[in-house]
Amino acid sequence: MAKFVYRMQSILNIKEKLEEQARMEFAQANANLAAEEEKLEKLKERRFFYEEQGRKLRESSLNVMDLMENRDAIERMKEFIETQKIAVRKAEDEVEFARVKLTEAMQETKTQHKLKEKAFEEFIREENAREAKEIDELTSYVYGQKR
Repeated sequence: MAKFVYRMQSILNIKEKLEEQARMEFAQANANLAAEEEKLEKLKERRFFYEEQGRKLRESSLNVMDLMENRDAIERMKEFIETQKIAVRKAEDEVEFARVKLTEAMQETKTQHKLKEKAFEEFIREENAREAKEIDELTSYVYGQKR
């Protein structure tokens, strides 16, 4: 039996490499998103801390300077949080883009695998036909020799 050689194996290899690269990009985008979300949570915790600190300052002595600093800190945290929310949305968009790219790469790889399977099935059919023809010729030859 002859050896099966897929003539588009190099294309299949490239598609598999592109799929693996897309997987890595998707994983990196997910990691970036997680990091941005973590930063956002830390900023929210910090704002909460400043708000609690402000409540305590208002309950204790009324030091105007401390209250103003606290209010400014809370306002800065709100600005940082808004900026971080934009960064999180951007990271989410990058994850979505990477997901779409990965899906397309997976579909292309799957298509190439199906083409390889069909080529292999065709190869098997051709081999079976060739072997059947050889058996028929051998049988005809043997039958002809006995006559």
